[in-house]
Amino acid sequence: MISRILSSDFPRSRVLSGLLILILLGLAFAPFLFPGAKALNVAAKILIFIVLIASFDLLLGYTGIFSFAHTMFFGIGAYGVAIASSRMGAGWDSLFIGMGGALALSLILSLVIGLMSLRVRALFYAMITLAVATAFLTLASQMSELTGGDDGLNFKLPDVFSPGTSFLENPVLGVAINGRLLTYYVLFVMAVVLFLAMLRIVNSPFGRVLQAIRENDFRAEAIGYRIVIFRIWSNILGALFATMAGCMLAMWLRYNGPDTSLSFNIMVNILLIIVIGGMGSMYGALAGTTIFLLAENYLQDLMKVVHTATAEIPFVSHLFDPDRWILWLGVMFILSVYFLPMGIVGKLRLRALRKK
Repeated sequence: MISRILSSDFPRSRVLSGLLILILLGLAFAPFLFPGAKALNVAAKILIFIVLIASFDLLLGYTGIFSFAHTMFFGIGAYGVAIASSRMGAGWDSLFIGMGGALALSLILSLVIGLMSLRVRALFYAMITLAVATAFLTLASQMSELTGGDDGLNFKLPDVFSPGTSFLENPVLGVAINGRLLTYYVLFVMAVVLFLAMLRIVNSPFGRVLQAIRENDFRAEAIGYRIVIFRIWSNILGALFATMAGCMLAMWLRYNGPDTSLSFNIMVNILLIIVIGGMGSMYGALAGTTIFLLAENYLQDLMKVVHTATAEIPFVSHLFDPDRWILWLGVMFILSVYFLPMGIVGKLRLRALRKK
Protein backbone atom coordinates (compact mmCIF):
# COMPACT_ATOMS: atom_id res chain seq x y z
CA MET A 1 0.00 0.00 0.00
CA ILE A 2 2.77 2.44 0.96
CA SER A 3 4.68 1.42 -2.17
CA ARG A 4 1.72 2.42 -4.33
CA ILE A 5 1.24 5.73 -2.54
CA LEU A 6 4.92 6.64 -2.90
CA SER A 7 5.10 5.21 -6.44
CA SER A 8 7.93 2.89 -5.26
CA ASP A 9 10.14 5.97 -4.86
CA PHE A 10 11.27 5.56 -1.26
CA PRO A 11 13.69 7.97 0.45
CA ARG A 12 16.37 5.22 0.46
CA SER A 13 18.04 6.75 3.52
CA ARG A 14 17.13 6.33 7.18
CA VAL A 15 18.18 9.86 8.00
CA LEU A 16 16.15 11.24 5.08
CA SER A 17 13.16 9.08 6.04
CA GLY A 18 13.32 10.43 9.59
CA LEU A 19 13.61 14.01 8.33
CA LEU A 20 10.62 13.62 5.99
CA ILE A 21 8.48 11.97 8.68
CA LEU A 22 9.40 14.79 11.07
CA ILE A 23 8.40 17.40 8.48
CA LEU A 24 5.12 15.62 7.72
CA LEU A 25 4.17 15.27 11.37
CA GLY A 26 5.26 18.83 12.09
CA LEU A 27 3.03 20.19 9.32
CA ALA A 28 0.13 17.91 10.24
CA PHE A 29 0.08 19.06 13.87
CA ALA A 30 1.63 22.53 13.45
CA PRO A 31 -1.43 24.44 14.75
CA PHE A 32 -1.28 22.48 18.02
CA LEU A 33 2.50 22.09 18.38
CA PHE A 34 3.39 25.69 17.52
CA PRO A 35 0.49 27.94 18.53
CA GLY A 36 0.45 31.50 17.31
CA ALA A 37 -0.38 33.38 14.13
CA LYS A 38 3.22 33.56 12.88
CA ALA A 39 3.89 29.83 13.26
CA LEU A 40 0.64 28.94 11.51
CA ASN A 41 1.40 31.35 8.69
CA VAL A 42 4.90 29.88 8.22
CA ALA A 43 3.49 26.33 8.18
CA ALA A 44 0.89 27.31 5.57
CA LYS A 45 3.56 28.98 3.44
CA ILE A 46 5.66 25.81 3.61
CA LEU A 47 2.71 23.76 2.31
CA ILE A 48 2.19 26.19 -0.57
CA PHE A 49 5.85 26.34 -1.54
CA ILE A 50 6.27 22.57 -1.38
CA VAL A 51 3.78 22.33 -4.25
CA LEU A 52 5.40 25.23 -6.11
CA ILE A 53 8.97 23.91 -5.74
CA ALA A 54 7.96 20.36 -6.68
CA SER A 55 6.24 21.66 -9.81
CA PHE A 56 9.40 23.54 -10.80
CA ASP A 57 11.49 20.44 -10.10
CA LEU A 58 9.25 18.59 -12.54
CA LEU A 59 10.55 21.00 -15.18
CA LEU A 60 14.17 21.59 -14.20
CA GLY A 61 15.13 18.55 -12.17
CA TYR A 62 13.38 15.89 -14.25
CA THR A 63 13.21 17.39 -17.75
CA GLY A 64 16.08 19.86 -17.76
CA ILE A 65 13.85 22.83 -18.69
CA PHE A 66 14.65 26.16 -17.05
CA SER A 67 11.70 28.53 -17.10
CA PHE A 68 11.38 32.02 -15.62
CA ALA A 69 7.63 31.89 -16.30
CA HIS A 70 6.93 29.66 -13.33
CA THR A 71 6.03 32.58 -11.08
CA MET A 72 3.65 33.78 -13.80
CA PHE A 73 1.60 30.58 -13.50
CA PHE A 74 1.81 30.88 -9.70
CA GLY A 75 0.39 34.39 -10.02
CA ILE A 76 -2.32 33.27 -12.44
CA GLY A 77 -3.62 30.84 -9.82
CA ALA A 78 -3.66 33.49 -7.13
CA TYR A 79 -5.27 36.10 -9.40
CA GLY A 80 -7.86 33.60 -10.61
CA VAL A 81 -9.21 33.07 -7.10
CA ALA A 82 -8.80 36.75 -6.18
CA ILE A 83 -10.59 38.18 -9.24
CA ALA A 84 -13.44 35.68 -9.16
CA SER A 85 -14.02 36.07 -5.41
CA SER A 86 -13.84 39.87 -5.48
CA ARG A 87 -16.22 40.13 -8.46
CA MET A 88 -18.67 37.33 -7.64
CA GLY A 89 -18.58 37.45 -3.86
CA ALA A 90 -17.68 34.96 -1.16
CA GLY A 91 -19.17 31.75 -2.51
CA TRP A 92 -18.14 28.26 -3.50
CA ASP A 93 -19.03 29.01 -7.11
CA SER A 94 -16.59 31.93 -7.28
CA LEU A 95 -13.84 29.85 -5.65
CA PHE A 96 -14.16 26.97 -8.10
CA ILE A 97 -14.72 29.23 -11.13
CA GLY A 98 -11.58 31.16 -10.17
CA MET A 99 -9.56 27.95 -9.89
CA GLY A 100 -10.99 26.53 -13.11
CA GLY A 101 -10.42 29.75 -15.04
CA ALA A 102 -6.85 30.02 -13.77
CA LEU A 103 -6.10 26.41 -14.75
CA ALA A 104 -7.60 26.95 -18.20
CA LEU A 105 -5.56 30.11 -18.80
CA SER A 106 -2.37 28.40 -17.59
CA LEU A 107 -3.07 25.44 -19.86
CA ILE A 108 -3.40 27.69 -22.90
CA LEU A 109 -0.40 29.87 -22.09
CA SER A 110 1.89 26.95 -21.25
CA LEU A 111 0.87 25.22 -24.49
CA VAL A 112 1.53 28.37 -26.54
CA ILE A 113 4.88 28.98 -24.84
CA GLY A 114 5.80 25.35 -25.35
CA LEU A 115 4.90 25.34 -29.02
CA MET A 116 6.74 28.61 -29.65
CA SER A 117 9.82 28.10 -27.53
CA LEU A 118 10.69 24.51 -26.77
CA ARG A 119 12.34 23.91 -30.13
CA VAL A 120 15.00 26.49 -29.34
CA ARG A 121 18.07 26.05 -27.15
CA ALA A 122 17.73 26.12 -23.38
CA LEU A 123 19.25 29.60 -22.96
CA PHE A 124 16.93 31.16 -25.52
CA TYR A 125 13.93 29.39 -23.98
CA ALA A 126 14.83 30.83 -20.57
CA MET A 127 15.07 34.32 -22.08
CA ILE A 128 11.70 33.95 -23.80
CA THR A 129 10.00 32.85 -20.58
CA LEU A 130 11.65 35.75 -18.74
CA ALA A 131 10.21 38.18 -21.27
CA VAL A 132 6.74 36.63 -20.99
CA ALA A 133 6.82 36.68 -17.18
CA THR A 134 7.96 40.33 -17.15
CA ALA A 135 5.18 41.30 -19.56
CA PHE A 136 2.59 39.53 -17.40
CA LEU A 137 3.86 41.30 -14.27
CA THR A 138 3.56 44.65 -16.08
CA LEU A 139 0.01 43.87 -17.18
CA ALA A 140 -1.01 42.82 -13.68
CA SER A 141 0.36 46.10 -12.30
CA GLN A 142 -1.32 48.30 -14.92
CA MET A 143 -4.74 46.64 -15.34
CA SER A 144 -6.02 48.14 -12.11
CA GLU A 145 -9.71 47.71 -12.97
CA LEU A 146 -9.28 43.94 -13.18
CA THR A 147 -6.33 43.14 -10.91
CA GLY A 148 -6.34 46.06 -8.50
CA GLY A 149 -3.01 47.27 -9.87
CA ASP A 150 -0.16 47.67 -7.40
CA ASP A 151 -2.67 47.76 -4.52
CA GLY A 152 -3.90 44.25 -5.30
CA LEU A 153 -7.25 42.71 -4.41
CA ASN A 154 -8.80 41.89 -1.05
CA PHE A 155 -11.60 39.35 -1.07
CA LYS A 156 -13.57 36.95 1.08
CA LEU A 157 -13.98 33.19 0.94
CA PRO A 158 -17.06 31.14 1.91
CA ASP A 159 -18.07 31.70 5.55
CA VAL A 160 -16.87 28.25 6.57
CA PHE A 161 -13.28 29.49 6.06
CA SER A 162 -13.81 32.68 8.06
CA PRO A 163 -11.80 33.03 11.31
CA GLY A 164 -15.04 34.10 12.96
CA THR A 165 -16.68 30.76 12.23
CA SER A 166 -16.26 28.50 15.28
CA PHE A 167 -16.95 24.79 15.17
CA LEU A 168 -16.41 24.17 18.89
CA GLU A 169 -17.13 26.50 21.77
CA ASN A 170 -13.97 25.64 23.68
CA PRO A 171 -10.42 25.55 22.28
CA VAL A 172 -8.64 22.21 21.88
CA LEU A 173 -5.14 22.22 23.38
CA GLY A 174 -5.35 25.99 23.42
CA VAL A 175 -6.23 26.24 19.72
CA ALA A 176 -9.55 27.65 18.49
CA ILE A 177 -11.31 25.25 16.13
CA ASN A 178 -12.46 27.81 13.59
CA GLY A 179 -12.53 28.58 9.90
CA ARG A 180 -8.86 29.62 9.86
CA LEU A 181 -7.83 26.21 11.16
CA LEU A 182 -10.08 24.55 8.57
CA THR A 183 -8.39 26.59 5.82
CA TYR A 184 -5.00 25.35 6.99
CA TYR A 185 -6.04 21.70 6.87
CA VAL A 186 -7.63 22.16 3.45
CA LEU A 187 -4.24 23.44 2.26
CA PHE A 188 -2.55 20.49 3.99
CA VAL A 189 -4.75 17.96 2.16
CA MET A 190 -4.29 19.78 -1.15
CA ALA A 191 -0.50 19.83 -0.70
CA VAL A 192 -0.36 16.10 0.10
CA VAL A 193 -2.58 15.14 -2.84
CA LEU A 194 -0.75 17.37 -5.33
CA PHE A 195 2.68 16.23 -4.11
CA LEU A 196 1.75 12.54 -4.39
CA ALA A 197 0.33 13.19 -7.86
CA MET A 198 3.64 14.72 -8.98
CA LEU A 199 5.57 11.88 -7.33
CA ARG A 200 3.46 9.42 -9.32
CA ILE A 201 4.05 11.33 -12.56
CA VAL A 202 7.85 11.41 -12.29
CA ASN A 203 7.96 7.69 -11.46
CA SER A 204 5.67 6.66 -14.32
CA PRO A 205 6.90 5.63 -17.79
CA PHE A 206 6.24 9.23 -18.82
CA GLY A 207 8.53 10.44 -16.05
CA ARG A 208 11.27 8.00 -17.08
CA VAL A 209 11.21 9.48 -20.58
CA LEU A 210 11.53 12.98 -19.10
CA GLN A 211 14.63 11.87 -17.21
CA ALA A 212 16.04 10.32 -20.37
CA ILE A 213 15.52 13.64 -22.18
CA ARG A 214 17.28 15.45 -19.33
CA GLU A 215 20.29 13.12 -19.49
CA ASN A 216 20.64 12.98 -23.29
CA ASP A 217 17.92 14.43 -25.50
CA PHE A 218 19.66 13.33 -28.72
CA ARG A 219 19.73 9.69 -27.59
CA ALA A 220 16.11 9.86 -26.42
CA GLU A 221 15.08 11.18 -29.83
CA ALA A 222 17.22 8.58 -31.60
CA ILE A 223 15.36 5.69 -29.94
CA GLY A 224 12.02 7.04 -31.12
CA TYR A 225 10.68 9.52 -28.55
CA ARG A 226 9.33 12.83 -29.81
CA ILE A 227 11.11 14.93 -27.21
CA VAL A 228 9.28 18.16 -28.14
CA ILE A 229 5.94 16.55 -27.25
CA PHE A 230 7.25 15.32 -23.90
CA ARG A 231 8.77 18.72 -23.11
CA ILE A 232 5.50 20.45 -23.93
CA TRP A 233 3.59 18.09 -21.65
CA SER A 234 6.14 18.62 -18.89
CA ASN A 235 5.75 22.37 -19.33
CA ILE A 236 1.96 22.10 -19.14
CA LEU A 237 1.97 19.87 -16.06
CA GLY A 238 4.47 22.09 -14.24
CA ALA A 239 2.35 25.15 -15.05
CA LEU A 240 -0.88 23.55 -13.81
CA PHE A 241 0.63 22.45 -10.51
CA ALA A 242 2.17 25.91 -10.03
CA THR A 243 -1.28 27.41 -10.69
CA MET A 244 -2.76 25.25 -7.95
CA ALA A 245 -0.05 26.48 -5.59
CA GLY A 246 -1.11 30.04 -6.46
CA CYS A 247 -4.73 29.18 -5.69
CA MET A 248 -3.62 27.86 -2.30
CA LEU A 249 -1.75 31.11 -1.62
CA ALA A 250 -4.82 33.20 -2.40
CA MET A 251 -7.02 31.02 -0.20
CA TRP A 252 -4.69 31.50 2.73
CA LEU A 253 -3.96 35.23 2.39
CA ARG A 254 -7.37 36.35 1.09
CA TYR A 255 -5.38 38.95 -0.80
CA ASN A 256 -3.25 39.02 -3.92
CA GLY A 257 -1.09 41.61 -5.62
CA PRO A 258 1.90 41.72 -7.99
CA ASP A 259 4.49 41.58 -5.20
CA THR A 260 2.65 38.74 -3.49
CA SER A 261 2.69 36.16 -6.27
CA LEU A 262 4.54 37.59 -9.29
CA SER A 263 7.64 39.09 -7.71
CA PHE A 264 11.02 38.12 -9.15
CA ASN A 265 12.12 37.46 -5.56
CA ILE A 266 9.82 34.45 -5.56
CA MET A 267 11.72 33.04 -8.53
CA VAL A 268 15.00 33.61 -6.69
CA ASN A 269 13.64 31.78 -3.66
CA ILE A 270 12.52 28.90 -5.87
CA LEU A 271 16.03 28.51 -7.22
CA LEU A 272 17.59 28.72 -3.76
CA ILE A 273 15.22 26.13 -2.32
CA ILE A 274 15.60 23.66 -5.16
CA VAL A 275 19.40 23.84 -4.90
CA ILE A 276 19.31 23.36 -1.13
CA GLY A 277 16.85 20.46 -1.27
CA GLY A 278 18.27 18.79 -4.37
CA MET A 279 17.12 18.74 -7.98
CA GLY A 280 15.61 15.67 -9.58
CA SER A 281 13.98 14.48 -6.38
CA MET A 282 10.51 15.41 -5.25
CA TYR A 283 11.63 14.91 -1.66
CA GLY A 284 14.04 17.78 -2.16
CA ALA A 285 11.03 20.12 -2.32
CA LEU A 286 9.95 18.98 1.15
CA ALA A 287 13.36 19.28 2.79
CA GLY A 288 14.53 22.41 0.99
CA THR A 289 11.30 24.36 1.46
CA THR A 290 11.03 23.58 5.15
CA ILE A 291 14.64 24.45 5.96
CA PHE A 292 14.71 27.62 3.85
CA LEU A 293 11.42 29.09 5.08
CA LEU A 294 12.19 28.28 8.72
CA ALA A 295 15.55 30.03 8.32
CA GLU A 296 13.95 32.97 6.51
CA ASN A 297 11.35 33.49 9.22
CA TYR A 298 13.21 32.58 12.40
CA LEU A 299 16.88 33.27 11.72
CA GLN A 300 16.43 36.91 12.71
CA ASP A 301 14.80 35.88 16.00
CA LEU A 302 17.65 33.47 16.70
CA MET A 303 20.20 36.20 15.98
CA LYS A 304 18.46 38.50 18.44
CA VAL A 305 19.06 35.92 21.15
CA VAL A 306 22.73 35.56 20.21
CA HIS A 307 23.09 39.33 19.92
CA THR A 308 21.71 39.83 23.43
CA ALA A 309 23.80 37.02 24.90
CA THR A 310 27.02 38.43 23.41
CA ALA A 311 26.29 42.10 24.16
CA GLU A 312 29.53 42.43 26.13
CA ILE A 313 31.63 41.10 23.25
CA PRO A 314 31.68 44.03 20.76
CA PHE A 315 32.81 42.28 17.57
CA VAL A 316 30.67 39.16 18.02
CA SER A 317 27.63 41.18 19.07
CA HIS A 318 28.03 43.41 16.01
CA LEU A 319 28.41 40.38 13.76
CA PHE A 320 25.16 38.86 14.99
CA ASP A 321 23.13 42.04 14.71
CA PRO A 322 19.57 40.95 13.69
CA ASP A 323 19.66 43.41 10.80
CA ARG A 324 22.35 41.24 9.19
CA TRP A 325 20.16 38.12 8.97
CA ILE A 326 20.14 38.22 5.15
CA LEU A 327 23.95 38.08 5.20
CA TRP A 328 23.89 34.93 7.30
CA LEU A 329 21.17 33.44 5.14
CA GLY A 330 23.47 33.97 2.16
CA VAL A 331 26.37 32.36 4.04
CA MET A 332 24.19 29.36 4.81
CA PHE A 333 23.30 29.02 1.14
CA ILE A 334 26.95 29.24 0.02
CA LEU A 335 27.98 26.60 2.56
CA SER A 336 25.12 24.30 1.51
CA VAL A 337 26.15 24.57 -2.16
CA TYR A 338 29.81 23.93 -1.30
CA PHE A 339 29.29 20.98 1.03
CA LEU A 340 26.04 19.65 -0.48
CA PRO A 341 26.36 20.15 -4.26
CA MET A 342 23.62 17.54 -4.86
CA GLY A 343 21.37 19.05 -2.24
CA ILE A 344 20.29 17.59 1.08
CA VAL A 345 18.39 14.68 -0.47
CA GLY A 346 21.17 13.79 -2.91
CA LYS A 347 23.80 13.86 -0.14
CA LEU A 348 21.79 11.68 2.23
CA ARG A 349 20.97 9.16 -0.49
CA LEU A 350 24.60 8.98 -1.61
CA ARG A 351 25.77 8.44 1.97
CA ALA A 352 23.21 5.66 2.46
CA LEU A 353 24.34 4.03 -0.80
CA ARG A 354 27.99 4.06 0.23
CA LYS A 355 27.18 2.32 3.52
CA LYS A 356 25.67 -0.66 1.71
